[in-house]
Amino acid sequence: MKRHLILGIESSCDETGAAVYDSVNGLLSNELYSQVDLHAWHGGVIPELASRLHMEKIGIIVQTSLDKAGVTLQDIDTVAVTSKPGLPGALMIGVSFAKALAFAQNKKLIGVNHLEGHVFSACIEHTIPFPFLCLTVSGGHSSLYLVTDYGQYQSIGHTIDDAAGEAFDKIAKLMNLPYPGGPVIEKLAEQVNFQDFFNYTRGAMAGLNFSFSGLKTAILYDMVKRGAYDLATKTFLKPDDIEFQQQVASSLLVCMGDIFEKKLALALKEYPEIQAISFVGGVACNKYLRRKLQTFCEKKKIQLFYPSGKLCTDNAGMIAFVGAYKAQQDQYSELDLSIF
Repeated sequence: MKRHLILGIESSCDETGAAVYDSVNGLLSNELYSQVDLHAWHGGVIPELASRLHMEKIGIIVQTSLDKAGVTLQDIDTVAVTSKPGLPGALMIGVSFAKALAFAQNKKLIGVNHLEGHVFSACIEHTIPFPFLCLTVSGGHSSLYLVTDYGQYQSIGHTIDDAAGEAFDKIAKLMNLPYPGGPVIEKLAEQVNFQDFFNYTRGAMAGLNFSFSGLKTAILYDMVKRGAYDLATKTFLKPDDIEFQQQVASSLLVCMGDIFEKKLALALKEYPEIQAISFVGGVACNKYLRRKLQTFCEKKKIQLFYPSGKLCTDNAGMIAFVGAYKAQQDQYSELDLSIF
């Protein structure tokens, strides 16, 4: 097998990432500049601000990643970059930078689908038997994939509206909680031992698709009924009632876990050849959901895999990893690589 040294670049949303992956020695570096604190003040990502910050930081992050890996740009043979999906302005910064490097330094170029990066992110640290199911859950995506080999995967279920992480963010915002909502929701739920106080709807979505918009609406109107939210003024009426916030957060998290478990159980019936399950994306950092899915997998007598924290959220390590197996198969991109 030919050795490849890949520089990966990620800029699909509000994280500026660069990584170096060696097809023989594995991940050598995985550097990230996160904009989350800057966007938190606005309660969500501001696309124009994200693009400007990518422009400021991308050169620094790339050089830092090369330094941490102990290599130079001359050592790199291929530049892999997230080309879709994502915020157009943010993607354009990363793709333009990668294309300029490839052209100026005579390097090969590989465009990588951001979701493919997540699908195979757990494979960087684990040897996962094929075929496996991949549950990808983040602020922008909630999907279920059937994965049969490296680079060979198909979507068998996806959200038809809000992503699960987006639902966490929006419900946290209803209660005037900080952005991003996922970590805050988990911390509040932990304080009441992850109990289900309000038994929110698990949804009636048939098949393997997800729908979280209805859950968000159900929680909103349940809060109205309990005198906790005023629809007319869009005001949360219990900002000092920590116990109520804990109960909402805990009930939401338990409900979300039940939905994932239900969909995975159905997928295992439809695809009995499955050897394992991977849980990836930003929401895969959630320890409660990890434990719940671990218990589920133990009952089903199959293994559960998930990446370490730095590989769950948006990162360039997963992009470089995908770039490595694409390079092995000579799946290179042209310099007219588009984000569309």
